[in-house]
Amino acid sequence: MDNAVYATLARQAGLMREMQAVAHNLANLATTGYRREGLVFAEHVRAVDGGPALSLAHANGRWTDALPGALTATGGSFDFAIEGEGFFLVATPGGERLTRAGRFMPDAAGELVSPEGHHLLDEGGGPVFVPPTARAVTLAADGTLAADGAPLARIGLWNPADPLRLDREAGTLRDAPAGVVPAVGGRLHQGFLEEANVVAVTEVARMIEISRAYELGQGFLAREDDRARAVVRTLGR
Repeated sequence: MDNAVYATLARQAGLMREMQAVAHNLANLATTGYRREGLVFAEHVRAVDGGPALSLAHANGRWTDALPGALTATGGSFDFAIEGEGFFLVATPGGERLTRAGRFMPDAAGELVSPEGHHLLDEGGGPVFVPPTARAVTLAADGTLAADGAPLARIGLWNPADPLRLDREAGTLRDAPAGVVPAVGGRLHQGFLEEANVVAVTEVARMIEISRAYELGQGFLAREDDRARAVVRTLGR
C-alpha cells in the first residue's frame, strides 16, 4: 500500500474519533456540570513494510475543557453550584468520584444523593443527612448546610491530588486515581446549577470543518483506488 494511503487512513481514523467527541458534546448540551471534550492529534512516526519512516496522525488522546459553565438559577433547596475551583465528592459503587453536577435530593433515609443515587459526601467523607422534618434548608458559601438555623454538615470541595490524572467516566463523573485534596477558593451557591460549558455554535462549526476534511480524505482515497485499478488494467493487457 502506498505511503500516502497509510497517512490518509490514519488521518481519517482520527477525524472519525474527533467527530464522535463533537457529537458527544452536542448530546450533553443540557447536561448539568458537563465539561466539553476534544481530541489531541500528535505525530506518530514508524517504519512501514521495512521502508523509510512514515509520519502518521495519532489521535487517541483526549482533553477536557476546564472552563466553568454558566450558573442558572433554579430555586431548588438541594440544587448546588460551585463558583471557582473544586468538585463535589460522591460515593458510587465503584468508589469515590468527583463531579461538578450539583443536583441532589434526600433519599428515604434523609441522605442527599444525586439523580443516579450517588451519595454526596461532606468534608469529612461522610454522607450528608437532612432531617425529614426540616422546614428551611440553607447553604452558606463555605459549604455549611443548615436546617432551620441549626448546622448539619459542611459540604467539601475537592480537587484531584494530581491534576494530570483525572479520568472521565460515565456522565459527569471523574475518577482521581491519585486521590483528592481539599479545594481552595471555591464558593457554593444554593438554588443554582452549573450548565454545560458547551457552545452549540462552536461545536456545529467544528462538525462542519471535520466533515469537509473527512470528505477531502475520502476523495483522495477514491482517486488513489482509481489510479491503482487503472495500473492493473494497463499491465494486464
